[in-house]
Amino acid sequence: MNSVVAPGRVAVITGAAKGIGLAIARALAARGMKLALLDLDADALEDVTSTLDTDILIVSGDVSDLSALTRLRDETISRFGDVAVLVNNAGITQGAGPWDNPAKWRRQIDVNFGGVLAAQHVFVPYMIEAGRQSAVVNLGSKEGITTPPGNAAYSVAKAAVKVLTEQLSHELLKETGGRVSAHLLVPGYTWTPMNIALKPQGIAKPDEAWTAEQLVEYFLVRLLDENFYIICPDNAVTSAIDARRIRWAADDMILNRPALSRWHPDWMDKFAAWLKSGH
Repeated sequence: MNSVVAPGRVAVITGAAKGIGLAIARALAARGMKLALLDLDADALEDVTSTLDTDILIVSGDVSDLSALTRLRDETISRFGDVAVLVNNAGITQGAGPWDNPAKWRRQIDVNFGGVLAAQHVFVPYMIEAGRQSAVVNLGSKEGITTPPGNAAYSVAKAAVKVLTEQLSHELLKETGGRVSAHLLVPGYTWTPMNIALKPQGIAKPDEAWTAEQLVEYFLVRLLDENFYIICPDNAVTSAIDARRIRWAADDMILNRPALSRWHPDWMDKFAAWLKSGH
């Protein structure tokens, strides 16, 4: 992996103008990588170029637009002739419940899942044919693993990203013997513009949240160790707590408990006691 995250190689990042995408861009630029950045916010992208000391290509466009991703690929290859890391970071969050109008779901699915799928379709064949070590990093979510109630459309999209990335990893292993790898980055509670927008205006970063820079530091160590699942803690939820929440969710099927039993009135106290017991 040291030949992937390396000076002179190229990182392609979607949703790169703010939050986690920008933090990844800064961290990789500091390691001497060149950048190809996509974001819907053209003005913010322009601002990024003045803060990063590296060779940067910027493309303004919607990650759900195949033509924008194709333009990003073609301009990246034309200018740099390399794609070492593809980071599918772009995402949105908008509430949509299980029986809401499908039109309310469509944008969530198109961006949070469709954008990842389309970027893989556009970039991965080139990465395979290029014959160099490279990696695809897809942004998942804990909401796509333990699927808490309240934001069904987002959880469904992120669950799909998890499955897609697992399938990608397996197929790339068969196709390239591991030369091109896939990785699922799952943030904890991270203070980003997307999360800030859900809070009252002017609120300070909660103590529970990590900064995007903390998350990226944690991520890069594990990417370089070639981890597939990179599930990040935060200042309130440890990796041990995450593991127990994931195990409880899986046991809902194994033990035939009610759906989402962690939040079910007959089971939530049992979950809390089990979590506290630590065994």
